[in-house]
Amino acid sequence: MAQRVRGTWDWRRQRVASILSVHAQLVQSDLVAWCIVITLDTRGATVSNASHPSPIWDHHRSTVRAFLASSPTTAARRVPALPNLPMELATQDLAALGAGDVIRVSAKIPRAAPRTFALLAACLVFPLSFAVLAHSLFTHPILRRLKTSDYTAGAAQWIALFGYQFLYLIFLFTFSLLSTAAAVFTVASLYAAKPASIASSLSALPTILPRLLRTFLWVSLLMFAYNTVFVIALLILLIVFVPSPTTPPSLSFLLILLVVVLVFLAIHVYISVLWHLASVISVLEPICGLAAMSKSRQLLQGRTRMAAVLVISYFAACGVTASMFYSGVVKGRGEEGSLGLILPVKILVGALMVSVLVIVNLLGLLVQSVFYYACKAFHNQQIDRTQLYEHLSVYLGEYVPLKRSIQMENL
Repeated sequence: MAQRVRGTWDWRRQRVASILSVHAQLVQSDLVAWCIVITLDTRGATVSNASHPSPIWDHHRSTVRAFLASSPTTAARRVPALPNLPMELATQDLAALGAGDVIRVSAKIPRAAPRTFALLAACLVFPLSFAVLAHSLFTHPILRRLKTSDYTAGAAQWIALFGYQFLYLIFLFTFSLLSTAAAVFTVASLYAAKPASIASSLSALPTILPRLLRTFLWVSLLMFAYNTVFVIALLILLIVFVPSPTTPPSLSFLLILLVVVLVFLAIHVYISVLWHLASVISVLEPICGLAAMSKSRQLLQGRTRMAAVLVISYFAACGVTASMFYSGVVKGRGEEGSLGLILPVKILVGALMVSVLVIVNLLGLLVQSVFYYACKAFHNQQIDRTQLYEHLSVYLGEYVPLKRSIQMENL
């Protein structure tokens, strides 16, 4: 009789162990494990009341509870509740979003931390937007003088022009990287239910910037390569189809030139998408540089068209804003293309255009992050919010050890 009872307990022990093994491989929720705990507790109490030893049930209760303690879903409950994020971002329901939906979700994110995003826009996005528009206030008069000055005066003007452009590019790329790092870090903090503030975002910048800079250098090398190829292609076209300046361009030359320009623009848009997505990857994942660009290319598979729509829309919004600022503020009355505004109206138009560009740039930075999560969801991958929480804590100097990579795992 005792041998029969022992055989029954052995069979049940093997059955529970097999259930736990399958659940550990296919875990998506710990509801089954909690049910097993309740069953084991109930059965163990019955056995104990019958004056039978229950070491087997005690063992399995401790095994299941240890499993639940290390479960990502259980660990996630130790993280504070998600802030007031858009429903699609909070529930990871991003795989089916289109370009318009991504913009809509991105526009709702600042509601989760309005003070933080307002300070981020004032400290980083506003200087970037103001520099993009206001640098023409310095370069436009120089370009006008170059058209009328002699060779000696023109040389000095060219030096001043190149000096302004060099300082402008340094300022532009510096604040572009700073804004990208701060925006991606802030959105990731909200996504991981980590307290978000402008102080924490700025504190993380010294650690994030070297990673972004490595990625930016690789992208710059790629841009230099394709611009060089484009210039060489134009020179070859001019030599072959336009042998002399007096020769009018033929129809075949214009058609081939149009094809080359369209190919160049398509490559430029693709590299821009690659750069923006690789920048987010450099912040949120333990890779940067060429590896981040390779990961970006993988994530773009199946999402290239939507990414192109987003980038072209961003370029179009920036272009329209810059054109309005140039015509209404930079150009003087009487110049070709000028709106002929008086000074008070110019100030109002200039302030309005800077404000519009701040909104466009901030929205573009948020779209980068949302598009990253959408690409991950599209490829049936998920982010462990607990591991992302720890990864962001490393940037703040808390030195939380990473138990595993926060990169997505295929479901």
